[in-house]
Amino acid sequence: MKRRAILAGITALLAPRSLIAQTPSRDGPRRLGVLMGNLADDPVGQSYTASLMQGLRALDWREGANLRIDWRWAGGDPALFDRYATELVELGSDVLLAQSSPSVVALRRKTSTIPIVFTMVTDPVGQGFVENLARPGGNITGFSDFNSLMAGKWLEMLTQVAPPVARVAVLYNPATAPYAGLMMRAVEDAAPSFAITAQSAPCRDAAEIQSVMAELAREGRGGLLVLTDIFTIVHRDTILASAAQHRLPTVYFARSFTTAGGLMSYGIDYAELFLRSADYIDRILKGASPRDLPVQQPTKFELVINLKTAKERGISLSTTLLATADEVIE
Repeated sequence: MKRRAILAGITALLAPRSLIAQTPSRDGPRRLGVLMGNLADDPVGQSYTASLMQGLRALDWREGANLRIDWRWAGGDPALFDRYATELVELGSDVLLAQSSPSVVALRRKTSTIPIVFTMVTDPVGQGFVENLARPGGNITGFSDFNSLMAGKWLEMLTQVAPPVARVAVLYNPATAPYAGLMMRAVEDAAPSFAITAQSAPCRDAAEIQSVMAELAREGRGGLLVLTDIFTIVHRDTILASAAQHRLPTVYFARSFTTAGGLMSYGIDYAELFLRSADYIDRILKGASPRDLPVQQPTKFELVINLKTAKERGISLSTTLLATADEVIE
């Protein structure tokens, strides 16, 4: 894809370029600090950073030339989030990119002046990161990953399997998903429409994940909904293996779970969020203030089904569900 085409794609839905001031005068390369929540060797996390780099190159930023990037990977470890946030601030970053809520929490403890662009964050207003979506105020803005309408779609998908799901356990870690209450309310509000009972299933380690799924399987007609959370991302393999062991119908928030063997997913394209975040980084490096850059809400969603997994587990999927999928893995 040519550079102009890429640039057009990542800026089409963003705020007007009139927000951008002239590039401040400064000798030498600018400095970007990136605090990732994934493990460093996670291919999915690497695909996100590749998208970020694609976006930056489209805007004429070159790592090692006019831009220095300091990468940190916390792997879901609270101590590492705090340690790496301190390092990135002390390195004198011009702008910081924060993947996931724990990254934002750690960075905002260390600085109230260095601009922070977040991505893969749910309910930034409720978490106190920004004053409002249109005018964030302060030094933080970015890209949110949740729309309450997603909850209804997740439950609807679980009603289109045979045998049908009657109870749904919603898996997340309260420590890394403080916004889970908002998502649970959306799920509980939608549940009666589908004759489903939804229950919270907080987990803090691999053993609790396995215990939740074993209990769900024993009770029968159970399904699982995995929320967006750096904990579920880091424990992806454990979740996938346990869901396969107990043959549970499961809906995930991201295609990365489905392509790795999960049953089905509905959510946004997270790699695209990183691609689009390059535009806000560019604007800030050229003088724009985060307080004037509106928080972007998700508008494009994708439904992915792993038909191979369904057949292996003896799960039948409705023709309607298959027909509406953006991708069917066979």
